[in-house]
Amino acid sequence: MDTRDFSKLEAYYSKFHEEHRLGTRHGQVEFATSMKYIHDFIPQGKTVKILDVGAGTGRYAVALAAEGHEVTAVEPVKHNLEILEGKHSGVRCWPGEARNLSFLPDAAFDLTLLFGPLYHLHTREDMLRAFAEAMRVTKKGGVIFAAYIMNEYSVLTYCFKQRHIREVLAAGKLSADYHTVAGEDELYTYLRLEDIDSLREEAGLERIKIIAADGAADYLRRELNALDEEEFAAFLSYHLATCERPELLGASSHLIDILRNG
Repeated sequence: MDTRDFSKLEAYYSKFHEEHRLGTRHGQVEFATSMKYIHDFIPQGKTVKILDVGAGTGRYAVALAAEGHEVTAVEPVKHNLEILEGKHSGVRCWPGEARNLSFLPDAAFDLTLLFGPLYHLHTREDMLRAFAEAMRVTKKGGVIFAAYIMNEYSVLTYCFKQRHIREVLAAGKLSADYHTVAGEDELYTYLRLEDIDSLREEAGLERIKIIAADGAADYLRRELNALDEEEFAAFLSYHLATCERPELLGASSHLIDILRNG
């Protein structure tokens, strides 16, 4: 996919229901975990200025605005933005994308979320541009949350669980060490921990912590759906207790790097 042409994203998200995904059991794990860590960086009893870049239909932006925070959302997909604006949630909405936030002032936000943009940018240059813009608009000492989709999750689920390994290998979409090769026609980019470490270092950001946003939940969709409420609550408690463990990070489907803007 040409990362300057959002027509494919528009077509995809016009059909894909992101809010439904976050409402499923495995999506609830991701949402609850992300919100827990966001709250960890909001002083108790305080309201802060939050920027949600790639906000989608506003699952996080609307929830945070409902808590009284001043939330600005940026979203490139017209379909998503129209849904978000239709919620009349008090979120300030802008059309735009992560590599160019020129319509926003410097050092305006206490906390910036990049929960979608880095999924869809394929080049290191574009990812670093997104980080540079996030750093510019975030206050010094503020916090940036950067989310990624992980390589091993993609390979294990798509190639082996869904049995696409032959066609993927034939198309040259896996390297010799089974790292996905994202072409411009792909919607998603999948990374490994060393890729994320390298991006953070080059961007000049300090890591506070790194977490598995959903851990094993995406592998256990059917099993989680079969749990009763008490069992699911126990699974969520287990996940929150273990989501920083290094042995779980690389295999999670989504990972969040929590970064200090120095």
